[in-house]
Amino acid sequence: MLRYNLEKLGYQVDEAADGQEALLKIAEQAPDLVLLDWMLPSLSGIEVCRQIRRRTQTRDLPVIMLTARVEEQDSIRGLNTGADDYITKPFSMEALVARVRALLRRTQPVASGRTLRFHDIVLDGTEHRVQRNDRPVRLGPTEYRLLEFLMQHPRRVFSREDLLNAVWGADIHVEARTVDVHIRRLRKALNGPDEQDVVRTVRTAGYALDLEAA
Repeated sequence: MLRYNLEKLGYQVDEAADGQEALLKIAEQAPDLVLLDWMLPSLSGIEVCRQIRRRTQTRDLPVIMLTARVEEQDSIRGLNTGADDYITKPFSMEALVARVRALLRRTQPVASGRTLRFHDIVLDGTEHRVQRNDRPVRLGPTEYRLLEFLMQHPRRVFSREDLLNAVWGADIHVEARTVDVHIRRLRKALNGPDEQDVVRTVRTAGYALDLEAA
């Protein structure tokens, strides 16, 4: 059903019957995006996602997790494993396609070529790369967009809803807690040994890029 509907919209789609086959196909030719079911034979979707993130060639590959598990802790576990988005069954094709389009938009290189700087962090919009103290910072597509947005508005506090609208899009329904997961991943990638945490958590208000981070 997914393949039929996505191909009707012009997407080129390949499929795998289990987790091992998925990893082999991804290694042979990495796609632009992976739709990954949690409950797969031979190797779970969680483990597939974990291995995608471990491999240098695929660590930035966008992943949307599809699952019938609706508990909040399950969604947090999926995001913490490295998924960029999470959608529970049953879902409409319209909702899934909106998520696919939104994530593909976020993963495209920045066309403006603008270079942003904050403290010792440099974001190169042409090369789609981030450095801190001349150290390359490896970010997933969502963390990159989060950092880009915060660097465009330094020291300004944004609520979770503000960040959801700016990074995911106002037409996409994503839980506010998803922002917390991606902020943690952004912090982990940005902050090396003895480097100051520049992402400030403002209690009950949201987040800001600020040297006064606690």
